[in-house]
Amino acid sequence: MSEKSKCKFETDSKPYSDLLKIRAHHLCCIQGFQGYGYSPAFVANMRAVISDLDALPSRPLKLVTVCDAICISCPSKRECTIQESVLSRRIRQMDLAVLEKLRIDDGTVMKADEAFRLINSKLNRASDIEEVCGTCKWRQKCLWYMQAGR
Repeated sequence: MSEKSKCKFETDSKPYSDLLKIRAHHLCCIQGFQGYGYSPAFVANMRAVISDLDALPSRPLKLVTVCDAICISCPSKRECTIQESVLSRRIRQMDLAVLEKLRIDDGTVMKADEAFRLINSKLNRASDIEEVCGTCKWRQKCLWYMQAGR
């Protein structure tokens, strides 16, 4: 891997030194991102994560239900990490819905391109997408949500 494509985000240790933690519902967000976000730092980080995945589509991802490489720049991260908060429960529910629809477990590791293929093949009904994205404040600006009349 070239020095340019190395990600400086939250990763796990060996045997996957380039393993990137990604919340399950962020598989949708990454595909629909248009540059809007919670703060300039969040937007810059999201762009960097997307750029990294574009540069290395076979990068291993660990699909999780906790804060990830995208969340590290979110102004709401502190509230989200408090397990009892309404926000953290709602966001975790989005992750769990995605994992259930993909029929995989929390912590599953797979290549990024395989994860995107899987989510796009399994979340293809309006009811599935509403279950995952229905409470998201970004859905009206999300290209992934809006495509195909979602």
